[in-house]
Amino acid sequence: MRRSFLTSGLVYGVFLAISLPASAEDHKLLATPTTIEWGHYEVTKPAITVRSGDTVTLQTLSTCGPSDRLIARGVKSEDIPAYNDAIYKADIPGSEKGPGGHILTGPVAIEEAEPGDVLEVQILKVDIDAPFACNGFGLHRGFLPMEFPYSRNRLIPLDRAKMIGHFAPGIDIPLRPFFGSMGVAPGQGRIDSAPPFAHAGNMDNKELVAGTTLYIPVAAKGGLFVAGDGHAGQGNGEVDITAMETFLTGTFRFIVHKKKQLNWPRAETPTHYITMGFSPDLKEATEHALRDMIDFLVEEKHMTRDDAYMLSSMAVDLDITQLVDGNVGVHAMCPKNIFTANAAK
Repeated sequence: MRRSFLTSGLVYGVFLAISLPASAEDHKLLATPTTIEWGHYEVTKPAITVRSGDTVTLQTLSTCGPSDRLIARGVKSEDIPAYNDAIYKADIPGSEKGPGGHILTGPVAIEEAEPGDVLEVQILKVDIDAPFACNGFGLHRGFLPMEFPYSRNRLIPLDRAKMIGHFAPGIDIPLRPFFGSMGVAPGQGRIDSAPPFAHAGNMDNKELVAGTTLYIPVAAKGGLFVAGDGHAGQGNGEVDITAMETFLTGTFRFIVHKKKQLNWPRAETPTHYITMGFSPDLKEATEHALRDMIDFLVEEKHMTRDDAYMLSSMAVDLDITQLVDGNVGVHAMCPKNIFTANAAK
């Protein structure tokens, strides 16, 4: 049994016990030339079809590029997962690539998912599959392109036992691996993998580590979930356009909630409720995230709209998610511990 934050109306709110199907199964989806979406989210044939309640373990590539490029930068060939070379050297037609650059694993179709539903994605486990990460910026990219009108790249050794990234002598960064990109297909056609939007996608939200849950509105039959763009860690903003990019394997449980209204992705951590907004304009993205948080407090915590607005000012943090993906992102963080036993659930 698991407690869910879906009520009869919207995500979050009253704790409802939802029984997972007794026949729930575990699946594995390896990264191969036939199980990836290169640079896009698309309504297309799924790589695997599962049922609500099933778990899927996905193997994913990094955004560090082809193996020969990594070797030229000093990475040992034995440290690069073999599937990286297999995919980059595969004869994948150009028509199946782009318009973005992320190589995402999937799609995973969930049989019960239909437009108008909400897909709950429980992020059960995230493993780092390589002892290194990469970071880099390039000409005309990043948040300060005119101040850095050239390209630079850096390798970061990862100590997976101590969960530390060695940026430089005397500078160690704690590792908190998460998928920069997780999302579902649009209602039709193909969209760029770079800008996040209502389908979730390239959110680059560092809060979405193992043990958290993502809720995404479904727009296409089956949902068609893909994931990739693995990060060993990241700062809010992701200002040079990359994080600690690396290879990840993730285990996800999918649960379909039928006919649940949701306009933007939401998330839940052990300590916070999260709403999100995306737009080319930072002010508008902030408005989306704040309005959705106010809606959550009104509809699921039974507050007046005035009180929800005031509580958001006093207790909710509005954080910049990222500034570099076409649509910038803002997420609102509402702490759970402000709701006492006497408060509305």
